[in-house]
Amino acid sequence: MNVRTTQSSAPLRTPPSVIASIIAVSAVASAFICWLVYFHAPTDVAGTQLRSLPLVNAILNALSTVALLIGYRFIRAGKIPQHRAVMFTAFIFSSIFLVSYLVNFTLHGETHFNRLSPWWPFYWKLLASHILLSIIALPMILITFFLSLTGRFPAHRTLARYTWPIWLYVSVTGVIVYWMQSAIH
Repeated sequence: MNVRTTQSSAPLRTPPSVIASIIAVSAVASAFICWLVYFHAPTDVAGTQLRSLPLVNAILNALSTVALLIGYRFIRAGKIPQHRAVMFTAFIFSSIFLVSYLVNFTLHGETHFNRLSPWWPFYWKLLASHILLSIIALPMILITFFLSLTGRFPAHRTLARYTWPIWLYVSVTGVIVYWMQSAIH
């Protein structure tokens, strides 16, 4: 038996340092977002620059949602190249969303929801779950992509079963949060 064949048929082991690095980068990104949202003073206090960013963010979340749903259909149908392409599309939409989100918070700060609204109890629970799961989703998405790109498909498949519904929830609730903020604000 050829040594090369034996080595290539063994499952690839993911270096713990890679996973730790992805988690560390995600933690730093989440801490930065927390600082930006809750401690950084908005730079556009008058609110005159790029006021359409929340709408852009909602559209990007909606496009990510559509791509995630299509990606799910493709993988269930065994169309792996199409699945990969559409999941990259979802990743690109989510990445652009994150940049736009950061710009929006840098300029305008936090959007305050009317706490006297009868929707407030639903809104804050939805927002809290959205925020918590978005913090969890970031490293999961990055690790899932890493596993796919490096050919670790069994591990990718296992993690994707958890990553996909969380990512989908965060994308959908992002649109709902925007809609509530714009309709009830």
